[in-house]
Order: sequence, then structure tokens, then C-alpha cells
Amino acid sequence: MQASFIRRTGAGAAVLAATFASVGVFSATPAFAASSKVSVVHGIPDTPVDVYVNGNKTLDNFKPGDVAGPLDLAQGEYDIALTKPGEPIGQAILKVDNAAVPGGANISIAAHLDAAGQPKITPFVNDTAKVAAGKARLIVRHTAAAPAVDVRAGGTPVFRNLTNPNEAKGDVAAGTVAADVVLAGTETVAIGAQQLNLKEGTATIVYAIGSAEAKTLTVVAQTIDGLHSAPHRVPSGTGGGADSGPGAWWYALAGAGVLLLVGGGARVATARSGRR
Repeated sequence: MQASFIRRTGAGAAVLAATFASVGVFSATPAFAASSKVSVVHGIPDTPVDVYVNGNKTLDNFKPGDVAGPLDLAQGEYDIALTKPGEPIGQAILKVDNAAVPGGANISIAAHLDAAGQPKITPFVNDTAKVAAGKARLIVRHTAAAPAVDVRAGGTPVFRNLTNPNEAKGDVAAGTVAADVVLAGTETVAIGAQQLNLKEGTATIVYAIGSAEAKTLTVVAQTIDGLHSAPHRVPSGTGGGADSGPGAWWYALAGAGVLLLVGGGARVATARSGRR
């Protein structure tokens, strides 16, 4: 199917940051603690959520494809729950207690479907190493309810046999490339061609999300800039920041999942009234 980029921004980041302050989730964190940049991808189709942080509702009816982040979060531990809108924490779709956010990292967290179509959360540590002059980094993450896939650029496979929830990456020549996703070892297109603008000195992260069976496969992408090697200038944007122009990349979902599973101590719960 032909997938489209998710192009929704929102006030989620500002709302969440204000809510963190108001509910005091940083109260146990020393003032000098290092912070991390955290972005989150909501890849669970047809599943808007309410977000609870330490028992307090922070976002109402937060929809797949909405964006927030990157957020600068102090290291610490948090209790997070995602519920269907209006449902109590006891019926959380996804839940984590005492989730640890380390300091000084650049992290993306995907709330998505596993290969069998069940909701899960997977943290990824983003590769922010410098790239050579004239190069860009392309990272592809399989976070969809779909079998193994090959990722093609200009019709040629560049990443083969990628399975959920794994990633593949490489530093490539900067420029625009047409990329699509096919079932591994075949010509069967799973996600139609997308024009990827791989800018010099950036990392572009593309997530395959949704469900092949339900025909909801699509992509979400994020860009991390400032990876130029000397003597190139370093852009003024912060790592993980979204572009503002017509070719922008967006961060999916909001801070609800932000802290989930980073550093362990996490558990994923299936709602009593939800899928099992």
C-alpha cells in the first residue's frame, strides 16, 4: 500500500513539560542530574490514549501520529500508564513502574505492535556519532505487525531481512532518495515509495508502524541534526529537533511513553477490556 508521512504537530511537548513540573515527578531528582533528550513514536494504530504520569492524567485522547519532543528530561524514575480514553489506570494498555531514564542520552521510544499484533514498547538509543563530510545517516526501524522486510533505495535492497523490533543503519551520501519497503526476498511492496531528504550531517530515522493484516502500514520519521564532522558548521537546532520547512520530519506521540522501559524495571500490561 502507499503510505503517507504523518504530519501532525501538537502542543503535547509543552503540555507534558508543564505537567511534569506540576505533578512533581522530578522531586526526587537532584538539581544537578544530567538530562536526556527523549522522543517517542506512537505506532499503535486506531488507539488514542490518555496518559498518566505518577498517577496524574497528563494528556487526554492522545492520538497515533501526534507529536511531541524531543523533551529534555532529568534522569530519574517514573510510573507511566497509557489507557484508552476515559478508562482508569487499572485498565492500562501499556504500563511501566519505576522506569529509569538515564542521563546524557538521546533516546527514542516506540509504542507499537509486535510481529503478532500485540502492543509493546521498545526503546532505541539513537546513534549521534559524527558523520563524514557529504554523508548522512539513515536508520530504519521495524516496529510494525508485519513479517521480515527488505528496505530498498532506488529499487535496490539496502537493508535485508529486517524483523520487528530491530533496526538497520548506515551512513550514505547526502541527498534525496526514493525508498520503499518490500516483503523480505520478494518484490511485494509493503510500504510504497517515499522521498527521503537525507541532509548532510543528520541522522534520519524511519519507523515502519501499523499492521500489515489490517492494512494500516505507514511510516513515521524523525531527524537528529548537528552530526557534521569538523570543519563543517554545527546547526543551531538541538539533537532530535524537528525541521520546520515543507520537508519536515515529525516526532510521533508525546511524552506519555517517554520514560517507558529505558533502563529496565518495566512491564507491559494488556488492558482487561482490551486485546489479549
